[in-house]
Amino acid sequence: QVQVVESGGGLVQPGGSLRLSCVVSGRTFSISDMGWYRQAPGKQRELVAQITSVGSTIYVDSVKGRFTISRDYAKRTVYLQMNSLKPEDTAVYFCNRSPPYRTVSGDYWGQGTQVTVSS
Repeated sequence: QVQVVESGGGLVQPGGSLRLSCVVSGRTFSISDMGWYRQAPGKQRELVAQITSVGSTIYVDSVKGRFTISRDYAKRTVYLQMNSLKPEDTAVYFCNRSPPYRTVSGDYWGQGTQVTVSS
């Protein structure tokens, strides 16, 4: 059974940086494409960064050049380094497989970590 635990969010001023982490249990981590998603109030959840099982990365246009996704196979951890943060980056950030892990009741989601960019 998979479990994902995200951490590292917080309140930061515009232009600041944060590093998010997520620890993933489950046997398929090393062969899974992983992603960071975010959901802002009143908006749908979106995939903002993805890293494949071999380390290739893809970013949504709004975060290109500012965010960097990486993974540590030994620690079963996925990171999201976020620089030059903007107020529009404010959201709950979730880590998950891409596409998301499935359970008998639907997509699995962890609790996420809140990122607030405000002066």
